[in-house]
Amino acid sequence: MGATDAFRARPVQQDSGRAPYVPGSLLDELGVAAGVLDREGRIVLWSPQAEQLFGWSAAEALGQYAARLLVAEEDVHAVLQLFAEVMAEGETFAVVFPARHKDGGTRLIEFRNVRLEDRHGEFFALGIATDREVLRAVERDLALSLGLVTQSPIGLAVLDTALRYVMVNPALARIYGLRAEQCTGRTVREVLPRADTGAIEAAMREVLATGTPLLDRMAIGHEGGGADETQAQLVSYYRLEDPGGQILGVATSLVDVSDRHRALEEARRRTALIADASVLIGTTLELEQTARELAEVVVPRLADVAAVDVLDTVVDSGRGGGSAGRGEVFRALAVTAARGTDAATSAACADAVRAADPPGGIAKYDHDRLVARCVRTGHPVRVPRVHAEDLPEIARDADAARLLARAGLHSYMAVPLIARGEVLGALDLKRISNPRPFDEDDAALAAELAARAAVSIDNARWYQRERAAALTLQRSLLPQRPQGSVGLEIAFRYQPAGAASRVGGDWFDVIPQDGEKSALVVGDVMGSGINAAAAMGQLRTAARTLAQLGLDPARVLHHLDHTASGLDQMIATCLYAVYDPRSGLCRVANAGHLPPVRLRPAHPPALVDLPAGAPLGVGGVPFENTAVNLAPGDGLVLYTDGLVETRDEAIDARLEALLAVLADAPGGLEATCDLLLTSLRPGNDQDDVALLIARAVPAPPAAPRP
Repeated sequence: MGATDAFRARPVQQDSGRAPYVPGSLLDELGVAAGVLDREGRIVLWSPQAEQLFGWSAAEALGQYAARLLVAEEDVHAVLQLFAEVMAEGETFAVVFPARHKDGGTRLIEFRNVRLEDRHGEFFALGIATDREVLRAVERDLALSLGLVTQSPIGLAVLDTALRYVMVNPALARIYGLRAEQCTGRTVREVLPRADTGAIEAAMREVLATGTPLLDRMAIGHEGGGADETQAQLVSYYRLEDPGGQILGVATSLVDVSDRHRALEEARRRTALIADASVLIGTTLELEQTARELAEVVVPRLADVAAVDVLDTVVDSGRGGGSAGRGEVFRALAVTAARGTDAATSAACADAVRAADPPGGIAKYDHDRLVARCVRTGHPVRVPRVHAEDLPEIARDADAARLLARAGLHSYMAVPLIARGEVLGALDLKRISNPRPFDEDDAALAAELAARAAVSIDNARWYQRERAAALTLQRSLLPQRPQGSVGLEIAFRYQPAGAASRVGGDWFDVIPQDGEKSALVVGDVMGSGINAAAAMGQLRTAARTLAQLGLDPARVLHHLDHTASGLDQMIATCLYAVYDPRSGLCRVANAGHLPPVRLRPAHPPALVDLPAGAPLGVGGVPFENTAVNLAPGDGLVLYTDGLVETRDEAIDARLEALLAVLADAPGGLEATCDLLLTSLRPGNDQDDVALLIARAVPAPPAAPRP
């Protein structure tokens, strides 16, 4: 073991108020050598580090002239001159020279020489030396460390074992919103009063206790000590130890990832908005409802106020696109505004809504209005920052412009609604309380939402056109008012399916026959739309023709079955009855239809027991006649399945409900029809309904024979 190793192996004992020596300190790394020279330059003291640096032991060096022992021949004169100046004037000199080593080699030594004086007035020279390469390496390491700490964009701090700040770099001071000197010497609670200091200190103590770093913990705003609540940082904690394993404290690093965090949050927001749009837009085939759904999806997550307008030609003629060079005629479908968090915001949004075109109204915009330009060009129009001179191009008129100015409109965007290559209208977006201006990302998001909604709007408008055509056809094929029948009082209702469904093929008819008889018919073509309505018309026409032949109900259904078989695989149910007022007999045949209800005074309503029969169009299945006596006051209720069928109840339960309603029905047939529809149909408008009630009345006396 060398002298230096022996020195390092004997740490200083720790006394009261004295810190222990820990091997591996900076002085040890530098290997600083010390020696003392007398006035003549002879070595009188020699440290173990000097022996390690120069190779000469104390026994070999003491009493020797330092210049002759350590300095090359060519440098001796210069070194002696500097030594003389130190001894004469007391000045310190520093020099770098190639010193001789005992092994015969040389190495660059950085040397400091200081004059000493003892109590007798004698002068000595203290020489301190270290290897220049070692010194420069340490200096480089220190410079690098200091540069990284002071210039790094990463926030760095060192805290002692009592969790008091020892060092805070400029980046962290900026994140904290403080000066570095405001942090040093203070605790976490004192520096970060708004942060979750309990969690921060607990994490630091865990690292101090275990030595295991905690890396990249996400902290938002004050949680991580940020001055701004929108800041996001990745925070890490490390335990600091000296070379001897003594715990010095804990270091923390904060990487500002606010931009990345905001970008991720914005991406999540946009993804969620698109996902919601896929679910919430187009839940029905109603044009106005689809427009409202689009407006409600974008408010308030994309805009404070949203309006959906379509070209009037889209609704009336089904043709989209703008008119070049002329104004555009729009039909406003929906306007939605965000709910204000305070009275002022609510009032501002209310002003913006009043400035918009009221839903259902028609408005003609000049070609220079931005929404008209949007429709004409088929491209979004964006005004990131709205100024007073922009309002006339945004608002429908001067009054609306004043309302928008009062509301504080500061950003505007219009996005075309394009489906299948046609421009249908525009999505009009305004920001009032949302402080951010519309940017290109907002425009891209709005365009995607508009494209999704436009397909639903296009489907809705074509559905409405087809439904209107089918309903017109169906109504034209139904009897507007059944002809008078001998011995029967008649009441009827036809109710088409609701806006969410398509027109079906339900029909009813009352057909006078020879001999004062009457045929009663109720049928339901399976399917919907124009095809079902057209098939219904053909079956109704065929039934009226067959009724004039005086055939019994089973034979009529047999011929209708052949007719239905030729209607492109169309299936229909039908109930056909013939009533003879002279005999009071009603003969009924059924083709897969729900049974009629028989009404008799002083008796509960009852379903007529009929053979079910096969639907029309199946072919080859015989039908049967059933005779039912109808005395004066008795009646039959014929109906289609739309009156009773629902998706969540069994048909037997629904038929029981029908009988229960009829049991409490008033005496009048018209009132009974209304009661059945209001009692059994609320919320169940997925299918159309045909309802026919016939009640026997005393037949007039027969005319005398001539």
